[in-house]
Amino acid sequence: MKIVALYSIKGGVGKTSSAVNLAFVAARAGYRTLVWDLDPQGASSYYFRIQPKVKGGSKDLIAGKRPLDGLIKGTDFDNLDLLPADFSFRNLDLVLDVKKKPTRQLKKLLEPLSVGYDFIFLDCPPNISLLSEAIFEAADVLLSPIIPTTLSIRTLDQLQKFITDNQLNNLLLLPFFSMVDCRKKMHLDIMAHLNETYQDTLNTAIPYASDIERMGLEQCPLGAYSQKGRSVTAYDKLWQEILTRINATD
Repeated sequence: MKIVALYSIKGGVGKTSSAVNLAFVAARAGYRTLVWDLDPQGASSYYFRIQPKVKGGSKDLIAGKRPLDGLIKGTDFDNLDLLPADFSFRNLDLVLDVKKKPTRQLKKLLEPLSVGYDFIFLDCPPNISLLSEAIFEAADVLLSPIIPTTLSIRTLDQLQKFITDNQLNNLLLLPFFSMVDCRKKMHLDIMAHLNETYQDTLNTAIPYASDIERMGLEQCPLGAYSQKGRSVTAYDKLWQEILTRINATD
């Protein structure tokens, strides 16, 4: 089982849409896949038409009173399940803070799921917090969507520094460009610069496109209502690139 976290310090960078669409592509390829919606906004849950509600909330979850496998919901798609969000997840930092070894709590919860899933995608809230540290401890891969803007690149620098300072040597950080408009010279220049300075940046960029924005109207992954087009192709290529990087580290 591999745990892939979609994470960015900055909000509004296409994190949730990428988590949902990459999970859909993985499931369609035959991998047993789970999405855990850790964001109290519950956007991933909304895209799968599942109510963002966890019985007992974050307190019972972290206390181990409700094992994760009993909270998982099936989606409309083969091989693809969801662990929905709950509004109480806004308090996860506080709940974790009173536990021994708080940064290891998510990893401990996820370990029993290894027999049932090939990939678990974590849709993470945008911040640096105790929950973030628990996510970093649990994840094998940290996928970080980057809009080609100065502020977005700055958050990547902050994330890299945090990982280095905390010696998270087993965490594979893979930035990729999201919401790209190739008509903008600034986008192209920033992408070229980052590709030169950070070698682990993935080559495939996700475009800023109306078919991705339609996910909110359709309430489903992109590939469920669009069978072709540059956005569908981009997510397929991005997933293949991620698999190659993961396999190279095994």
